[in-house]
Amino acid sequence: MTTAPYRARFTDRTALVTGAGSGIGRTIARALAAEGANVVVVGRRREPLEETAESIEAAGGKALAVTANVARAADVEAAVAAAVEHFGSLDVAVNNAGVFLGGAPLADLAEEDWHTQLGVNVTGVFLALRAEIRQMRTQPSGGAIVNIASTFGAHARHPGAAAYAATKAAVSALTRGAALDHIREGIRINAVSPGAVNTPMSLQPGETDADRSARARTALPLGRVTTTEEVAAAVLHLASDDAASTVGTDLVVDSGATA
Repeated sequence: MTTAPYRARFTDRTALVTGAGSGIGRTIARALAAEGANVVVVGRRREPLEETAESIEAAGGKALAVTANVARAADVEAAVAAAVEHFGSLDVAVNNAGVFLGGAPLADLAEEDWHTQLGVNVTGVFLALRAEIRQMRTQPSGGAIVNIASTFGAHARHPGAAAYAATKAAVSALTRGAALDHIREGIRINAVSPGAVNTPMSLQPGETDADRSARARTALPLGRVTTTEEVAAAVLHLASDDAASTVGTDLVVDSGATA
C-alpha cells in the first residue's frame, strides 16, 4: 500500500478559522497547520481553543488562539488584526462558526433562537467576510476565503430546521455575491456545504454513534456519514492554489444525500 505524498500548500501562509474549538473547525485548523499554515483559531470559549492550538503546536505547527464572538464586529476585526500582528498577513480564512437551535416546527421556535441563529450564522459570516476582505485587499497576494454553509438550506430542507436552513441558504447566497464583488481584487471566495458529519450535531435525540451508523447505512447513498477530515479536505482544496479558477462555488460534501 502506498501513501499520498506530503503536501505543503499553505507554507508561510496565515489562516484564520472560526468555530475552531471543536468538530469541523478544529479538524480544518489542524489540516491547515499540517500543510504548513500558521493558524489563528477563533471561538467564544478559551479552553477548547487552547486545546486546538496546543494540539497543532504539539505536531510541530504554529497556532494562535483568539477568543471572539463572530456576531460582534469589534471582536472579528480584533481577531483579524491579531492574525496580522502575530503572523504578518491573512492569506486564508475559513468561516465555520455556526449554531443550530431547532428540532421543532417553525411556529414553535422561540424568537430568541431565531435571532441567535441569524446573528451567528448570517451576520457572523458577513462581519467575518468584511473584516477578512478588508485586510486581504491590502495584500499583493490577496487571499482565499471558504464559508461553511450546509446542505440544509440551498440544497435540502428537513422538518424542524427551517430557521437553520434559511440562515445557511443565506450563507450560500452571500458567498456567491461576495465572490463576484471581490475576485478582481485577488480574493477568491467559495463555500462548502456539509451534510451529516460525524459530530454531535448529526445525532438525532437519544441516538448513539452506533445508532447513527446503522441509520446511515440505508439513509445515505454512500452508506455512512461524512467525516470531519473529508470536509476539511474540501475546504483545503478550495483555499489552495489547486482551485485558482474556482470562484463562488458551493461544494456539497454529503455522502450523496442530495445527489
